[in-house]
Amino acid sequence: MKQRLRILAGLPALCLLGAAHDAAAQSYPNKTITISIATAAGSAPDAIIRAMAQKMNEAWKQQVIVENRATAGGITAVTTVTKSPPDGHTLLVHTAAFTIAPAMYKLPYDTFRDLLPVSIIAYVPNMLVAHPTLPVKNVKELIALAKARAGDLNYASSGSGTPAHLAGELFKSMAGINILHVPYKGSPPALTSVLSGETSMLFSPLTIAVPHTKSGKLRALGVTTAKRSKLVPELPTIGESGLPGYEVTQWYGMQAPAGTPKDVITRINGEVGKILAMPDIVEKLVLFGAEAAPSTPEFMTAYVKSEVEKWAKVVKASGAKAD
Repeated sequence: MKQRLRILAGLPALCLLGAAHDAAAQSYPNKTITISIATAAGSAPDAIIRAMAQKMNEAWKQQVIVENRATAGGITAVTTVTKSPPDGHTLLVHTAAFTIAPAMYKLPYDTFRDLLPVSIIAYVPNMLVAHPTLPVKNVKELIALAKARAGDLNYASSGSGTPAHLAGELFKSMAGINILHVPYKGSPPALTSVLSGETSMLFSPLTIAVPHTKSGKLRALGVTTAKRSKLVPELPTIGESGLPGYEVTQWYGMQAPAGTPKDVITRINGEVGKILAMPDIVEKLVLFGAEAAPSTPEFMTAYVKSEVEKWAKVVKASGAKAD
């Protein structure tokens, strides 16, 4: 009887809490929304998120500001959001580097405790490209050459600990080959090194590499995703062209500070899904070789967990270190 009375006594507080959450969702948004993005201005994610922000502005009649916080590998962007009020008015957009960071750095936040997933936004394939003087035409031939010339080949990346670096380490591990990693400070100098023949190959963002593969300055060997890209459907995946099971996906996702009411998360998630289905946004995604991938928060939680575990294993096995 006493236990029942305690439960009944607690019901008003629970009802008030539920009502408060409902009210928060109904009034959301009621001020400027800031999206902190973990990439530089002018990058593909930046262009896509700015187009989406404009749609959010139109739908909600509230200003939506996009702030680029690419410093410290995007960690600054994440930290800023985790320290913001959990009301849905400060949001984070990050790339796949977010799931690599826990294995590479001592972070000032907890990847799972301090953030709440809202939705995956898009998947983007990278492309494995090689200098045309490298005597290979596909992944199978590349692996054979690397085994015959162990230690002679190298690959460029946009920096130690980046997705491009670990894409190469996963490739080496799965193929059982030894190729030297050559880190650069960003994608442009890494690409330039392969174009000049200074390095042999690169796991490059698709849209950056395609113009050079079409001109013959680089040779395309495969895309890194499990499925072929709609932008270059004739190019096989690395998995189907010589290394079964290989998959590396660049992706963008949106999160909110822990403690943000579930109803607010649901509302933002629904709006993101609507925007990603709009023809002009789909067209914008295609321009960058991306495919819309709206998800439930629950799916994103599971996906982030699987990616964190995957990259932790690659980092441990390869001994990869951050710059």
